[in-house]
Amino acid sequence: MSASCQRDELRTLFLFESLSDDQLDRLCRDGAMATIEPGPIFAEGEPATCLYVLLEGEIALSKRSGGADIETLRSSQRGAYLGAWSAFLEDAQTYEVSARAIRPCRMFVLDATCLGEFMRTEFPMACHFLVGQSVGRFRQSRILGPHDRLIQLGQLTAGLTHELNNPAAAAVRATAELRSRIASLRHKLSLLADGSIDREAMSDLVQISDEVAELITKSHDLTPLQKSDREDEIGAWLQQRGIDRAWQLAPTYAEAGLDTDHLEQIVATLAHHPGADASAVLRGAVEWLTCTIEAELLMAEITDATTRVSDLVEQTKQYTQLDRAPFDYADVHGLLSTTVGMLAHRLGTDIAVVTDFDATLPPLPCWPAELNQVWTNLIDNAATAMRGGGTLTLRTLHQGDMARVEVCDDGPGVPDDLRERIFDPFFTTKPIGEGVGLGLDLAARVVDKHGGSLWVESAPGDTRFITVLPLTLPFSDTDTAI
Repeated sequence: MSASCQRDELRTLFLFESLSDDQLDRLCRDGAMATIEPGPIFAEGEPATCLYVLLEGEIALSKRSGGADIETLRSSQRGAYLGAWSAFLEDAQTYEVSARAIRPCRMFVLDATCLGEFMRTEFPMACHFLVGQSVGRFRQSRILGPHDRLIQLGQLTAGLTHELNNPAAAAVRATAELRSRIASLRHKLSLLADGSIDREAMSDLVQISDEVAELITKSHDLTPLQKSDREDEIGAWLQQRGIDRAWQLAPTYAEAGLDTDHLEQIVATLAHHPGADASAVLRGAVEWLTCTIEAELLMAEITDATTRVSDLVEQTKQYTQLDRAPFDYADVHGLLSTTVGMLAHRLGTDIAVVTDFDATLPPLPCWPAELNQVWTNLIDNAATAMRGGGTLTLRTLHQGDMARVEVCDDGPGVPDDLRERIFDPFFTTKPIGEGVGLGLDLAARVVDKHGGSLWVESAPGDTRFITVLPLTLPFSDTDTAI
């Protein structure tokens, strides 16, 4: 039910108290007083057609998040306004929140088109400023957003190049050394040709070499002190038997997992050849085994290096999601682990990463590449907060029918006066030139696109960026990307 409004009544509202009689009369002609019964007034996302100003009653505003309506404001303040308050913008607007009447309300209702025309004709300068601010921020976001992503991509590329260079250089060096060891093995065939070792002894040496090569592939969990003691024992054993470079060979034998018991078994095996020169056979065996051990250790190093390169390539592929559809069901733990791998250079050795994953979480319906951007921004933010040292904790758990992901750091925390603004676009606490303040804004928009929520809980030594994502599909997989 609606009724005409009176100029004097509008003037009692703080929103209109400074307007002239003519301006108030114009609003009264274009608007009306309405009585609204308890229930919905308008819904988020619908075309914004009216401005509502509360005179009597109580209203509540809510926003859709994670498949649920979260109440953001409840008010009975006279003059509270809601709806198409940005009608001064010439582009079509939608309601940013949902509104409902808690109890019967009496409201002044003004058509959005009339409000926009009123604003532009009565307050042109103010409208220019407001439009300029709105459009300016949009353009800044449109220009700086991709630029910020390019900077982040450059940092990731530099880190990945560094991570790839280390194992690649190690593989090249090990390959060169391996070529030398293989040449030495070929030269050891001269031992058979000059008769210093007979055919049967050489056959036993080959068998011993195979056994040692197999031993190298097994793990040897020795403490540094145990390894040092073993090197001393092997060095003394070789020196007592007149072996050249005894103390240089000892670390290699210890690295391969051999001890003096193995060496005694070798001597016992070679003792079955009484016609041969025992000392020559032992020296030949040591030389042969040294080449074998060094070659096997170098091959193990090459395998480790190339495996590391392969792992980095796989992490990159997983991070970029190049081989997957834009929308998919993805393991959130895999996404988090991949992101940590990609940011290894950023975290360094002084930030410890602790994972506390709920293995029962099912795959999430999501845009995996975009979620990786969320984890990248949150983890990078945590690393910045810890200033290069601390503990990064990644935690997942069920929260009803949602998946909860926590990115935690033990930095100094987020001050109370900054917590409300931390997700605002262009807000940053970094020095000028180090950040444009779009990382957390992007993360929040991606999470919102997934039908989830993102917020921060912080105290000194315990800051948690908490993301809650639905385990079922609350949105269309054809929605446009952020």
